[in-house]
Amino acid sequence: MNIDLQKVGKRYNREWIFRKLSCTFESGKQYAIIGPNGSGKSTLLQIIAGAALHNEGQILYTHPETRLLVEHPYQLVSIAAPYLELIEEMTALEIIHFQSTFKEFSVPFNVILSTCGLTQAAHKQIRFFSSGMKQRLKLGLAFYAKSSLLLLDEPTTNLDQQGIELYTHLMDTCTGGKTVIIGSNDANEYRTCTERISMSDYKMA
Repeated sequence: MNIDLQKVGKRYNREWIFRKLSCTFESGKQYAIIGPNGSGKSTLLQIIAGAALHNEGQILYTHPETRLLVEHPYQLVSIAAPYLELIEEMTALEIIHFQSTFKEFSVPFNVILSTCGLTQAAHKQIRFFSSGMKQRLKLGLAFYAKSSLLLLDEPTTNLDQQGIELYTHLMDTCTGGKTVIIGSNDANEYRTCTERISMSDYKMA
């Protein structure tokens, strides 16, 4: 899926977070969105995901081969971010099953759990998970979803060294053919990205 942003802007009350952002995210490529805290990285990812509205400009989602508009782009998006909440009354296995009713996964449920180091916690309620366990589960849900667009916001937040190695493994093995957009200020998180977009270029007084 290609995503074409045409002079997109976002404001809160009277303050513009960014304006006149024009760029194209091409199918199968990896992009980094960089910039200081408060520059709008997370906001832009949410807008691309369809979870937040922009105030100016337009966004077009098209099929890479036909260039026809994608009718329901949100169905082709998976996202992992520290601010996204999991249903804490569910167990890890239950939430994977729940998510599968919306998006298919590319591997069996037990593979997601084992890869993320959560096999022993499969039947534990998520409210008893550490912040690192929750982040590993979010990454597993996002990377293994059958989606053509993968959005990652500060993906190694709350992860220890083992968790960071998991992230590296998922980036190396689960992104083939996907458009990947990473919001981050950590170069290690977007080491594979061939394109970079600086939000500072779209700050306007």
